Formats: sequence, structure tokens, C-alpha cells
Amino acid sequence: MTPANRQGKRRTQRAATNATDSTVDLTRLLDIVGAFSRQTICVVGDFVLDEFVSGEISRVSREAPVLILRHRRTETYPGGAGNAAANLAELGARVLAVGVVGDDEGGRVLIECLRRRNVDTSRIVRARESVTPRKTRYLAGWTHTTEQQVLRVDREPGATLPEATQESLTRKVRQAAKRAGAVLVSDYGFGAATPELVKKLRADRVTLDSRYRLLAYADAGVMAATPNEAELEAAYHERIGTDVRKLEELGERALGELGLECLLVTRGKDGMALFERGTSQNAGAKAPVHIPIYGSDAPVDVTGAGDTVIAVFTLALAAGASYLEAAHLANYAGGIVVMKRRTATVTRAELDAALRREATAQR
Repeated sequence: MTPANRQGKRRTQRAATNATDSTVDLTRLLDIVGAFSRQTICVVGDFVLDEFVSGEISRVSREAPVLILRHRRTETYPGGAGNAAANLAELGARVLAVGVVGDDEGGRVLIECLRRRNVDTSRIVRARESVTPRKTRYLAGWTHTTEQQVLRVDREPGATLPEATQESLTRKVRQAAKRAGAVLVSDYGFGAATPELVKKLRADRVTLDSRYRLLAYADAGVMAATPNEAELEAAYHERIGTDVRKLEELGERALGELGLECLLVTRGKDGMALFERGTSQNAGAKAPVHIPIYGSDAPVDVTGAGDTVIAVFTLALAAGASYLEAAHLANYAGGIVVMKRRTATVTRAELDAALRREATAQR
């Protein structure tokens, strides 16, 4: 072997040594995206109506030091579990939605929003005793400026549903789970998604996004969860900040205490951290994988980005992806959706195009 060949071989060996488990085959990711349209996903949880009221700044009120807005338009979008369902539908999946809305105008508008996106809403209960969760964001701006959120008003139901409604939900979600390749649980704390309900599912592939009670789902039969860093901090009453060791400590702790196969922690501009079963410091265990952010670190609007992440992550797993592959696809989708305004979704065409651009750049 010539000196040049030996040097080339050493460079190849070093490259292989330095390669991390975060690398994935982009062609394989494209194949997974191509299989999205053959999947059926059950989404159970808190369906929220996201409302955006836009106004042009007219003047300052004489009654109080507040802005007076001249109304421009009002836009409505599915939020919470509804946003996850909308993302799945945009990606080509068949979506079976299970949840509760009030027998009110908000519930009617929300269901219509989902139907327009080809989401099966036949299992969403219209409860007279409940109020449809609604988040109304007021946006202000001048004629030629970007609108800024100045106020948010939330309408929230009670956290506990009547027993009859809970029993109806349990029946519906069990039926839907049998027809689905995965069950996505979206718990925003409004009572439709609970640890007790998830324990009754008996489904093989259950993913979880829980805003306020992540640890309550310990041993509930959840396969994977996708908390953001702030939710992980809140669960353990500890601060992570820029301390990667603390992140890894809490991530591995949550993975074990929840009995998960996988935990995917979203970190905003710092990307994601993936923990899989066996990623403790025991000999031979895989280390946590840190995935850098895709796209810009200056997002336009992060509203509902977590819903997009769990939707793509769940759909990818149903389509046969590994946890690492699913995490990468979710990372691409999150990077795309935060560059859109309002409660936005990512399409299969957008995700496919992003992967192809990345593949071209690597070549």
C-alpha cells in the first residue's frame, strides 16, 4: 500500500470514528415520507380552537392607556390535538380524531375546520355540559408593518369530564385504536386525555405530548413522548438552561420513570435530544443523540410547533421509521413550520422538498 493510500485509509477510519449516531440516510427518509399516505393515525386529546383577531392600530383610547384596534379580520385554526390532526392530514395520513368539544359555536367551528382538512370527526363528542377550549390572540399592527400579539384570552372548560362522557371517550378511542397504526395522545390539561384513559387503550404504539403532567403517565403503556425542555424542567422542578449534562440526566430519568422506549426533547434553537431505552451510562449503552436545529434559529411563529413535531414523529414511526429517523423527520418539519405565521401545518410536499434540498447540498 502506498503512503497516499495509507493516509487516505486513515482519513476514512477517522471519519468513521467521528461519525455520530445522529446521521441518517436521506433517501431512506424520503421513502418513509412516501409511505405516509398509507398510514392511519388515531388522535385522542384536547381539541382547541385557535382564533386570531387582527386589527390596525387606530389610536390610544381616552378611557385608558390602551390601543384601539380597527378590526381587519378573524381567522380560526384547529389547535392542540386538532393541530396535530391537521398536520397528519396535510401529510397524507388518514386521521381518526377522538375528543370532546362543547355544544357551542366554538365546537361547531372547530369541527368544521377539521372536516375541511379531511379529518374524520365522527368520534368527537359534542358535550352540552362542556365549553370548547378557545385561545383568542389579538394581533396589532400598522398598515405596512408586521402584526404583533398584544393580548391572549383563553376560554377553558373544567378539567374533569362527566363519567358518562369519559366512558363514551374510552369506547370510541378503543375502537379507533384498533384501526390505527399508532395512537397520538395530546394532553393540554382540559380533561379529554388522561393517564387513566391511556392505560385502557391496550395499543402497541402510543405517543404522548403532555403539557402539564408528563410524569403522571408512568407505566401507562406509552411508547414515546415528546416534551419540550421547559416541560421537562417543570416535571422535575429543575433548571436545564445550557447545562447539557443536566438535560441528559433528566432525560434519562424521565425515560426510565415513564417506562418509555423513547423520549424526544425539543429545545428550540438548540434542536432536539433523543433518548432511547438503554441510554444510561451502563457499559455498551447508546448515548443520547443531539440533533441540531434545521433551518433558521430566528423563528417567525412557534405557535403549535410541538403539535407538528409529535404528528410527524408518530406518523414516521407508523410508517416503519426508527426512533432516530422519526426524530430527524420531526426536526425537519419543526424547522419548516416555525417559519409560518399562525397555527400552521407542514405538508408532505414541503417535507419532501426539504429532504431533497438537503440531499443535494450534501452531494
